[in-house]
Amino acid sequence: MSQAGTLPNGLVAVVKRDCETCATVVPVLQSLAESAGLVVYTQDDVAFPVAADWVIDDTDLVVSWHNDIETVPTLIRVEDGVEVERIVGWSAEQWRAFTSQESLGEGLPDFRPGCGSLSVDPTIAPGLAIAFGGSGLHARRVEFASLEDDVEAMFDRGWTDGLPVVPPTEERVMRMLEGTTRDGTEVVAVVPPNLAEVTVEKVAINAVMAGCKPEYLPVVLACVEAICTDEFNMHGVLATTMAVGPVFVVNGPIRKKLEMNSGMNALGHGTRANSTIPRAVQLLVRNVGGGYPGGVDRSAQGNPGKIGLLIAEDEEGSPWTSYSQDNGFDEGVSTVTAFCSEGPHTFVDQISRTPESLTKHLASMLRHSNTPRQVMGMDAMVVISPEHMQRYADAGWSKERFREELDKHLAIEIDDIIRGVDGIDEGMPDAFAGATLQKFRPGGLQIVHAGGPAGLFSSILSGWLTGHMGSVPVTREITA
Repeated sequence: MSQAGTLPNGLVAVVKRDCETCATVVPVLQSLAESAGLVVYTQDDVAFPVAADWVIDDTDLVVSWHNDIETVPTLIRVEDGVEVERIVGWSAEQWRAFTSQESLGEGLPDFRPGCGSLSVDPTIAPGLAIAFGGSGLHARRVEFASLEDDVEAMFDRGWTDGLPVVPPTEERVMRMLEGTTRDGTEVVAVVPPNLAEVTVEKVAINAVMAGCKPEYLPVVLACVEAICTDEFNMHGVLATTMAVGPVFVVNGPIRKKLEMNSGMNALGHGTRANSTIPRAVQLLVRNVGGGYPGGVDRSAQGNPGKIGLLIAEDEEGSPWTSYSQDNGFDEGVSTVTAFCSEGPHTFVDQISRTPESLTKHLASMLRHSNTPRQVMGMDAMVVISPEHMQRYADAGWSKERFREELDKHLAIEIDDIIRGVDGIDEGMPDAFAGATLQKFRPGGLQIVHAGGPAGLFSSILSGWLTGHMGSVPVTREITA
């Protein structure tokens, strides 16, 4: 403990006016000041509990912070400059035993819980930690001129994705780091294309810039871990000229905890968690990994989803196993899956009333995913809406039955799409003539359930090249 926070010997109390329990025990504090030489440190009003020489101003919270005051009132006994005992809140029995005054607090309630100390207020604590203990952050500090606008300065330095970002002050980054139990210096991943080691702290900085809440940080960390794998191949995702980027699918209890949107406008804007978590990942790839558009990011046209697209699956509304269960995780485990794809394409079917009709129609659109002239090379994701899902639920179809029926309709006669057929140069090489192949590789079609309760519209997200030359979906468990 620093000299600034040293307490005097004897009885010491820490209080604040904005605390009902502290106000309740004012007569007790006055009695102890007269009989036992109590010293009181007040956090928010130098005239509380009274204006007296035994009441000491702690509105700068120096004493409270250095002595780890979490609750007020706190009563402390100090001997030879060292704290030997403390109690928090008001308990007539405890205070009487603590002070050896049997009649202390007569007429007061037997018990009142304390209130939170100002020194642990989440809007104040990070600043106190920096002022009194140092932030403990390791990232490079960038000083802006006093007349610079923070937001515009970050635009000028190329730190944004084209939208304004939140200035990552020390206080905000420290608050963000409270969202995880992981040490800020821990290396999370090596981020392409520059293969830069990224720490938890660096992830937190970009999460602040993206507008995340601290409780989102574990999801962002899991997303970063997923894309920075050889299987996902983030370097290739950046370097391809296709309009693809990471799309994240979240499963498990974390969806509800973070109030993610799996319903109306599930693939769109308007929900903080859905919007800011994937944005944090893209900012990290840009600011730490060096993945700038026009640099290593060579996408010819891009798509709005590259700013960030996160889908929270509607597990509760689906009769089928969840997407994370398909990927080998138990029910109730929070996960995120990174899938490389273009933006969503709407699938419209407002007339089919049987699963057979709906599936055949869906397959006809999936045959055109990316291009109708290629097979096996690229994955896709189908996001089935609740109204379309109801067709399968009413008929008692399982997800396995759905896949089997789709496969029947996704068997492609290669002679129909050989290069040059119908006057179209694009197509399959002549070496595949006479073959019948599936549109997608085994396991290449991803199935997710999300969307609003009304509307006979589902979505298809067309993927990128799969296999060792491309990208495959990667799932990671979300941990604290």
